[in-house]
Amino acid sequence: MCGIVGYVGSQSALEVVTAGLRRLEYRGYDSAGVAVLADGGLAAAKKAGKLVNLEKELTQRPLATGTTGIGHTRWATHGGPTDANAHPHLDNAGRVAVVHNGIIENFASLRAELEERGHELASETDTEVVAHLLAEEFSVCADLAEAMRLVCRRLDGAFTLVAVHADDPDVVVGARRNSPLVVGVGEGEAFLASDVAAFIDHTRSAIELGQDQVVELRRDGVTVTGFDGRPAQVRSYRIDWDAAAAEKGGYDYFMLKEIAEQPKAVADTLLGRIDASGSLTLDEVRISASELREVDKVVIVACGTAFHAGLIAKYAIEHWTRVPCEVELASEFRYRDPILDQQTLVIAISQSGETMDTLMALRHAREQGARVLAICNTNGSTIPRESDAVLYTHAGPEVAVASTKAFLTQLVACYLVALYLGQVRGTKWGDEIGAVIRDLSHISGEVERVLETMEPVRELARSLAAKKTVLFLGRHVGYPVALEGALKLKELAYMHAEGFAAGELKHGPIALIEDDLPVVVVVPSPRGRSVLHDKIVSNIQEIRARGARTIVIAEERDEAVVPYADHLIRIPATPTLLQPMVATVPLQVFACELATARGNEVDQPRNLAKSVTVE
Repeated sequence: MCGIVGYVGSQSALEVVTAGLRRLEYRGYDSAGVAVLADGGLAAAKKAGKLVNLEKELTQRPLATGTTGIGHTRWATHGGPTDANAHPHLDNAGRVAVVHNGIIENFASLRAELEERGHELASETDTEVVAHLLAEEFSVCADLAEAMRLVCRRLDGAFTLVAVHADDPDVVVGARRNSPLVVGVGEGEAFLASDVAAFIDHTRSAIELGQDQVVELRRDGVTVTGFDGRPAQVRSYRIDWDAAAAEKGGYDYFMLKEIAEQPKAVADTLLGRIDASGSLTLDEVRISASELREVDKVVIVACGTAFHAGLIAKYAIEHWTRVPCEVELASEFRYRDPILDQQTLVIAISQSGETMDTLMALRHAREQGARVLAICNTNGSTIPRESDAVLYTHAGPEVAVASTKAFLTQLVACYLVALYLGQVRGTKWGDEIGAVIRDLSHISGEVERVLETMEPVRELARSLAAKKTVLFLGRHVGYPVALEGALKLKELAYMHAEGFAAGELKHGPIALIEDDLPVVVVVPSPRGRSVLHDKIVSNIQEIRARGARTIVIAEERDEAVVPYADHLIRIPATPTLLQPMVATVPLQVFACELATARGNEVDQPRNLAKSVTVE
């Protein structure tokens, strides 16, 4: 959630910061603000609503020009989305400015202390207390980094903090605990941001910040310490995509661009996975083969779309490795006292690598002695760093809030992990793994074929724009696909949408069927598991007999569904476990087009953020 940008250098800080905030709009926000150090003072502006509101304010009341500044796009937690609650927050003297992501859990007691000492706080936020505490500490030590360390040791919760002080105009200080923050290093300039997209126009050199660290940015260098003041070890890395990858490239929406990028993203995720000996490899594995052979249970933790990828992974893992697999919502995981030990492998799936629920689940798993393998799209993010093994999805930046190419590449990664476990444990022979890899390598082209046939799906979506409800049905791996289709429609079209296992129809959901109710049915292949196919064809007949408008997603040459489909969407024939790779794509297009027809904001749906970095 939220976007943070900090800059110190020789350029106009206001221009650098606002451009960075523009790049971070995809994260979701409801207010924006900036602060610039200039002429011995601090100037700030902030407005509720989109960034354009702030830019209008800056046009009417320009800030002084300076080369050090910070900016923020806020997603409201404490206090509503108002001008007063927008960041940056200042101390009473107007010398300190602070922006903040996350939640400070003990802010109420800190606020009470400050008010007892005569401080006047102007907002409802938890953030403002930090500005006042920093002002107090700086008045004693005259060192903003030291003041930040002292303040952070008093804070409970998850937070990223970035601050400037008018009495130290050539420095920006940041701190992180359980919330993303990355450093960009340029020639005679430095950047802080919650995402590298904010500074990719200026530098590709980045530094990871670890847990409980404070960073001090100056033109001539970067200093990182722990909250205790000791020098910290950091890792530098190079960003492997450029600014063009985060631009719309001629599409009306980032989501449309990202849907179109899926064939390449799938292919890129498969690159380099077979070594010279013909064995499957992951990106980073710090779990020995002997430890993996001892695993007696796999637990997948994830949220939202990533959770649906995990549900599909369960079928592959159990089928290819014969190891029991559980799939858990990360937000519920640690609160039910799960049974974990050294023989448990936990797979954490997160596009951003900063999903707070998943990160907390990961930490709980490690506390119980379990090994953790991360599937992630963001190099250097927290979840991969804290895991014992990593498989990166190489999808490139995904800007739209509703996940598309991240989902398909997560599926590829899940299949690769399942095959890797099968390889290490000896439940899959090399030629069997090679055959599945070849099938996966063909999927990229099959996704391309699906995308070339989507105009009827768009027309159908436009015709349903006035509907209030759409239901989704599936069996086997088609059930998580149905859940994902329903989620996309909720996120984008703001419609009531539910996904059901088709076999559960008679256990309650069939009561929802009424005349002309759109029901999307994901049909399994008639090859191999023909019993499942026959059963879902019966389900289609049952709902159609009760008046439903049936929208059927079925393989090419599946003629059994034709008499019962009011709308038929064809997908290429694929191996059963891999069908979600092609079956999901029409549902993405369907949701995007329906949202557009309803006049909704596709890339930034209301109330949602790209990366959920608070619990």
